[in-house]
Amino acid sequence: MQPFELITVNSIPDAVKAQAASPTAQQGAQVRFIAGGTNLVDYMKLSVETPRQLVDINGLPLDKVELESGGGLKIGALARNTDVANHETVKAQYPVLSQAILSGASTQLRNMATTAGNLLQKTRCVYYRDTAFGCNKRQPGTGCSAIGGHNRMLAILGTSNHCIASNPSDQNVALAALEATVHVTGLKGDRATPIADFYTLPGSTPERETVLEAGDLVTHITIPPLPAGTKSLYLKLRDRASFEFALASAAIVVKKNGDRIEFVRVALGGVGTKPWRSLEAEHALHGKTATPANFRIAAEAALRSARPQSQNGFKVELAKRCLVHALTQATA
Repeated sequence: MQPFELITVNSIPDAVKAQAASPTAQQGAQVRFIAGGTNLVDYMKLSVETPRQLVDINGLPLDKVELESGGGLKIGALARNTDVANHETVKAQYPVLSQAILSGASTQLRNMATTAGNLLQKTRCVYYRDTAFGCNKRQPGTGCSAIGGHNRMLAILGTSNHCIASNPSDQNVALAALEATVHVTGLKGDRATPIADFYTLPGSTPERETVLEAGDLVTHITIPPLPAGTKSLYLKLRDRASFEFALASAAIVVKKNGDRIEFVRVALGGVGTKPWRSLEAEHALHGKTATPANFRIAAEAALRSARPQSQNGFKVELAKRCLVHALTQATA
């Protein structure tokens, strides 16, 4: 680990000002926010990230989980994953989010990890983590060692010739299905970005993962109220039962009117370069009867653009089966 300076801020404007000194808000930034540190510190130990200054934001008043006046939920950026997952409103109204969070990491990590930290979680691609190999996400222009290399855990949706790294988060798959909005304060003031627009595809610039700019601080996320009678569910398939990243996962938010699907949102994890909202699956399901045949049609639509690599072709069928099973459970 490289030497660094740790400073503490007591206000959001001070935090924004401190981080804005960084030349970029993306990978390689010289000034980084730190809260739980469950992801950043790992990469600092590996010399993958080498910030010269860390801005401790744990003292900021951003840790509440609150009901919105017009319905919906507001979750502070510093709300710990354990607190969110066990919040009574989350469990009752948004169980997909509680299930997704509890399926990730370990109790100790969830006690430390924050909502915004999870939102900005870095990939676990082995080449991103190992500075001995080329990685365009870590060091632009050095190539993607995962293409033709060890890529069993990596993405099959949203990839490019420059990067096939998968997004590792469970929380964010649920947030994508719930159509959450990310709220940011920065040098340009406050702004809100739908989570569907918050993440960027790798394209030719995989080092840029979100729309955040220098000085931007995520302050909270909001989740809109769901239609009455809606059910939601998160299903995660992995190599072992705990403390493991998804090979494929599915977040489902659905409401039936009789036997027909009246409202549905679908997001996939473990298979995309970002939390993968599947509009194709939703279009295939809307207004259709809740049957295994229609679920399979939706799954085929969701994976139609998949581009598997040398070792992860199995994910195509695995993700389809994951989605079919999740829909079956959610509509039972």
